[in-house]
Amino acid sequence: MAVEPKTILLVEDNADDEQLTLRAMRQSDIPNMIRVARDGAEALDKLFGEGQHLPDLVLLDLKLPKVSGLEVLQKIRADDRTKTLPVVVLTSSDEERDIVESYELGANSYIRKPVDFDQFIDSVRQLGLYWLSMNQTQ
Repeated sequence: MAVEPKTILLVEDNADDEQLTLRAMRQSDIPNMIRVARDGAEALDKLFGEGQHLPDLVLLDLKLPKVSGLEVLQKIRADDRTKTLPVVVLTSSDEERDIVESYELGANSYIRKPVDFDQFIDSVRQLGLYWLSMNQTQ
């Protein structure tokens, strides 16, 4: 039986981190389609725009142009269509207030991007395996 591909919305404004994340997901052996939004406004459009299909997982950076990641998270949790959508904050910030606010706004997980290339690839691969393969959703 073929496994249905999962859809991931990657919200990332750093081109290098985007490419690393895409590479890690390709290596994860999970069939997936990745849509990329490069700022918070584009993320909201990909989530709530006319004719858009909801992803199975959102990987959300916090430091974004136009609309911050925290604002995107707040809007995701405020809408009935997306309030239970898994959102993993994947960011370089290790500021306590960002961690606390992310969880207060309903993040499912908070992962600090490792600086080391191999650790970054491994972290993204592991989070993909968990959220797209092991985790049960509605």
